Amino acid sequence: MIKSILKIFIAILMAINPQICEFLDLGKPAQGQTVDMSKFELVWEDEFEGTELDRSKWGFSWWITERKGGYWHEDMVSVKDGNLVIRAEYLDTPLENYYLDSGVDMPEYKPGWYTGKVTTRGLHEWLYGYFEVRCILPAATGMWSAFWFMNEGVYNVNNSGEDGTEIDVFESFYYKDNWWGNDAISTGIHYDGYDEKTHHGEAVGKYFIENNPYEEYNTYGVEWNENEYIFYINGVETARTSTGGVSKNPEYILLSCEFAGENGVQFSDRHGTGEIWKTPKENWPVEFKVDYVKCYQYKDKL
Repeated sequence: MIKSILKIFIAILMAINPQICEFLDLGKPAQGQTVDMSKFELVWEDEFEGTELDRSKWGFSWWITERKGGYWHEDMVSVKDGNLVIRAEYLDTPLENYYLDSGVDMPEYKPGWYTGKVTTRGLHEWLYGYFEVRCILPAATGMWSAFWFMNEGVYNVNNSGEDGTEIDVFESFYYKDNWWGNDAISTGIHYDGYDEKTHHGEAVGKYFIENNPYEEYNTYGVEWNENEYIFYINGVETARTSTGGVSKNPEYILLSCEFAGENGVQFSDRHGTGEIWKTPKENWPVEFKVDYVKCYQYKDKL
């Protein structure tokens, strides 16, 4: 009932002034055009059938162990019931470090919050097209899941995103018990490195989801062309941007969960995740369930 009233309230606010929702920290509804799939051709997909991750499509490379307020570990990733599943929970006993002989200097695993990520880095990269994930978000505070793009050019400090932009199709920061509901995600981009003095980012927006994203599947997509990024929820446009200049280099995909904090220690919240202790112990572990990832490219470019 409250959510139904909220949707009507948001629609009225948007009609009066679209900026009011941002001022009140309310998620805006998807209300743009629907994605035109007729101009695309499917070139790559994974529907996560079977019982094992397809290692010809996905790997665990890049930032292997410590990540913000916790740890990434491949044992937290599985394939079951037609889904990629990334689990998140606190572990008193550290998981085994499979990378001690890799020659890479990395933090060791300790007791703490564990989760995982997968990436197409070193396997598959794309330039322009439409990219979509269908998933159920992890229902917990103090953490978030994400579907995003990266390449090494993101780290270049040259006041431009044309050599590489972190494209955050969605990040699920908002699982909190707010009176207006918690069914929202964030979309954004980052370029020009991550140093505080040079880091350029744009929080494109916070968007309200009609279906419960923690219990039901929803789709999140981005159309990336030479001129701009156009973001979608369930095939309906939420926003578009070309800030910094659009990336003109191929990029790889990541699906991940992370905990608020730093140096492997979870604390406080981040970007509005809320405190981790607000999620009861009996609710853990939580899972990020991905039904599919699909990558399309423009027919006239193939």
